[in-house]
Amino acid sequence: MTARHKLLGALAALAAMMVPLTASAAPPGGTTWTEPHLGAASGSAVGPGGALYVPQPAAGEIWRIDPRSGAKTLFADGLPQRFAGLPFGGVMDVAFYGSTAYALVTVVEPGLVACDPGLIGIYRIDGPSSSTLVADIGAFACDNPPPTAFALPTGVQYALEPFRGGFLVTDGHHNRVYRVALDGAVTQMVQFGDIVPTGLAVHGNTIYMAEAGPVPHEPQDGKIVSFQPGSSSATTVASGARLAVDVEIGRGQTLFALSQGEFPCGGDPSCAGSPASHDTGALLRAAAGGTMTTVADGLDQPSSLEVIGNSAYVVTLGGDVVKIDDIAGPPYG
Repeated sequence: MTARHKLLGALAALAAMMVPLTASAAPPGGTTWTEPHLGAASGSAVGPGGALYVPQPAAGEIWRIDPRSGAKTLFADGLPQRFAGLPFGGVMDVAFYGSTAYALVTVVEPGLVACDPGLIGIYRIDGPSSSTLVADIGAFACDNPPPTAFALPTGVQYALEPFRGGFLVTDGHHNRVYRVALDGAVTQMVQFGDIVPTGLAVHGNTIYMAEAGPVPHEPQDGKIVSFQPGSSSATTVASGARLAVDVEIGRGQTLFALSQGEFPCGGDPSCAGSPASHDTGALLRAAAGGTMTTVADGLDQPSSLEVIGNSAYVVTLGGDVVKIDDIAGPPYG
């Protein structure tokens, strides 16, 4: 067996995190659905005018979705597509700095195996079918390997968040957070142990991050944590979200966590990276004492969260968007 085939085998479980699975036909109680039918989806952002922007990683596209009607229009294409041998990678997230969109791209051919520069990182969207790599995170990762175990030398970058003249990027495989300047300079902000960092949110100088936790993704390991620039560790804000994949800030600085759900493989390490069981995901609200309360459950493999007003918009691995209304009560509802 070639080294390439061995690596593909080692990544098979990781790949399942982004498998484009079919969403449940029936929405959970108390929610309404918009159905963009993207086929697969990963991250999301609220852009200019309050629209949702959602990547389609297999096709190298970003779609604009009207949060009121669910109508979709193609915003950008021509971005690097994920490696055809894995249902994983490609455009993982999107974010805006001012009116300019940026896309986070990871795990694309030929950078799947080798440390080929000029492939993996942050792309500026220059036009409907034009983009430019402005930050080569893959090259930085190869030159600065993490202390934790890894199979991909370029890492698996997960979330992209604007921050103080640049961006923050989580790497769920290398267990760290990067700081990236608009001129493309990449630095490591903080290195963690095996906690699997996922989604990000920012308020002032405070960075909130979701942790999926190691296999078997027990509820106590699914957390919202916080830290600031210069920190060497993070402080737990709330825990109790099975396989936490995102965090967002709502009205009154209320924190929300997105739980993908129950991990189907117990403690089997060969299942690392597999998605949660169908219809076990939940939207959770951080509560007093470091706990979480359930806002909506029965979500089908959610992957990304946005909050607009008092409504949550949840993107699923199947490419649909779930709208959940009245997520916070008085005085913030």
